[in-house]
Amino acid sequence: MASTATDSRPDEPDPQRARPAGVPSPTEPGGGTVEQAKEVCLRLLAVRARSRAELARRLTDKGFAAEVSQQALDRLGEVGLVDDAAFARQWVRSRHAHSGRGRQALAHELRRKGVSADDVVPALDTVTAEDEQSRAAELVRRKLRTMAPGLDRDKKIRRLVGMLARRGYGQSVAYAVVTAELAATGFDDSVPEAGPPLD
Repeated sequence: MASTATDSRPDEPDPQRARPAGVPSPTEPGGGTVEQAKEVCLRLLAVRARSRAELARRLTDKGFAAEVSQQALDRLGEVGLVDDAAFARQWVRSRHAHSGRGRQALAHELRRKGVSADDVVPALDTVTAEDEQSRAAELVRRKLRTMAPGLDRDKKIRRLVGMLARRGYGQSVAYAVVTAELAATGFDDSVPEAGPPLD
């Protein structure tokens, strides 16, 4: 049966097939438009807050030209949708409260996300020394409930200090919190003033 005039050849692209949303057209100079780049950013920001550097990387991955990406991010910044200082503060509050991250871990995470030191430092300052000690104590108390009761004091200290260190707490803070919690739970009646035990 002969094909009709409306049939398209299999080796020709279907002109009715829409380009995936947010993907720059190869026929557009500069690799996409500013409006397309903004739409991509808005979809990403609808999922969670992101730093400017994170958004720029995603736009690059999608084929947008650097100049187009910069213009789109500048426009979103003008209306407050891209704000690294606000992003850093939100990240610190959330990660400290819900994941128990210490200041060292938070600083590392923000640097990985491309946030500048000018925005990282004020965000970290929102977590006081008292906040950090209180959150670390909560983590230690929770961990103590699941530790084997037969462990001796030194092994408990090493494991608990190690747990806090992996979450970004400094060694001096971690050791002070651990020994205080062990004493408070009645496991250890005498807290030495020396530093953490050496392996």
